[in-house]
Amino acid sequence: MRYRRLAATIVVVLLLGLVGTVAGPGWSPRPLGHTIVPETTATAIGSDALTPPVGTFEVRREVIDVRVEDGVTVKATIASPVGARGLRPGVVFMHGAGTATHENFGDITTDLASAGIVTLVPDKRTDTYTTRDRNYVAMAEDYLDSLEVLRRWPGVDPGRVGVYGESEGAMSAPIAAADNPDVAFVVLVSAPVLPIREQGAFAADTYLREVGVPDRLLRAIPRLVGGQFPGGGFEYFDFDVSPYQQHVRQPVLMVYGTADASMPIVQGAERLLADLAAAQNDRYTIRYYHGANHGIRVGGALAPHFTEDLARWVQGLPDTATAEPRVAGAEPVQQFRAGPVANPRWYASGDMIVLTLVAGFGLLVLALVAWAGGQLPRLWGRPASATAPPVGRYTLALALATVATWVIFVAYVAGVADLALNYRTNALFVQGGWIAVQAVGILAAAMLVLSVTAAWRQGRARRGSVVMGGAGWLAVVCAVLGCVVLLLSAAYWGVYPAVL
Repeated sequence: MRYRRLAATIVVVLLLGLVGTVAGPGWSPRPLGHTIVPETTATAIGSDALTPPVGTFEVRREVIDVRVEDGVTVKATIASPVGARGLRPGVVFMHGAGTATHENFGDITTDLASAGIVTLVPDKRTDTYTTRDRNYVAMAEDYLDSLEVLRRWPGVDPGRVGVYGESEGAMSAPIAAADNPDVAFVVLVSAPVLPIREQGAFAADTYLREVGVPDRLLRAIPRLVGGQFPGGGFEYFDFDVSPYQQHVRQPVLMVYGTADASMPIVQGAERLLADLAAAQNDRYTIRYYHGANHGIRVGGALAPHFTEDLARWVQGLPDTATAEPRVAGAEPVQQFRAGPVANPRWYASGDMIVLTLVAGFGLLVLALVAWAGGQLPRLWGRPASATAPPVGRYTLALALATVATWVIFVAYVAGVADLALNYRTNALFVQGGWIAVQAVGILAAAMLVLSVTAAWRQGRARRGSVVMGGAGWLAVVCAVLGCVVLLLSAAYWGVYPAVL
């Protein structure tokens, strides 16, 4: 009998592993296989244009109100060069993901203003921007209101005001510039370029590989990123900025850090160049800064020469728009290609994920209620409607092991995410934690076999044996069904060893 139970446990574990494999979608990103080769490692902007270097002028800051769409007013900080003669170029900054204020970009705007460029950083609106809903076209319209303020600002040349879009802001910058002569130039810094769903899956894959997670966990990427999220929304994940980039005819400066693991730093530049070609626009400049992260920083400080190159490019326009070298800096490395993400099947997308977990844990709660209800007759001195040994203790062990599987799995994923987002590694946690997750999952599978076997034998017991009452049977059935649901869900997310 012992060997039969062992064999049954192995079969259950293999079946759960098979479920995790065939439930889909799979994940097998293709290697990119090529890169962009910079013309030189020096990032300096060419041309014979004479431009003031960073540090030439003192900087004055002032906070103003800017009226944007829907009659909303936001704060904005304008940084200006003190004593600069003539009309100056201007730059409006577009924020990356998350909430941001007019106080952001302080070190960059200080350097630009000290070189003779007037900058404007507006607050990012929070009334129309949430994790679930974002409208990049509407955001671009709000930034254009700030651009119009800067174009009318004293000492600013209205024909030389452009936009600086960083990260998610680089989705709105091309929208603002498309077929719009009021925008003189476009700076794209750490631009996703691809739809957020594709870029997000690419970033998750890169981060997790750098942390060193097992391949089994990588299968969860399309299952999490590829489908609809509970409660709906997130339509902006599929927004494609390429149609707007194909109408950008202004000079474009694209900047990436070679240590930015979240962006497709090779594909992004290639897609931009293809889109500009469609617009018959050959005025582009691309720079890669060695060791710089997503914020173009190395060790917390701005990458060497970044703001100097940016200031010279802006002030030297139109000469610097096509100045050699067009592509310069460190050679970028992108191991895998970012592409469309497969959608999970109906039973594992959107609200079904939540419903499955609610159903599983709800059945466990119902089992507890049934057990407690079976104990009530004791208050009147009558026999309890309880579970018979060993069914009760096996079922309790099954429930505890199943809950522990999910608790340890969620804690493990949270720990891995913390390592990835903070660019750290911990082999002991990553490998040891995964072994712990699978070990507890296998224990839960073993207890499932023992619980079902014991319940089956109890149901076939002869007269004279300990009899389970109706409440006891209800508790066992609910607990077993709830654990089956939860273990199947855990299998879907890769907890059990792969079979294929």
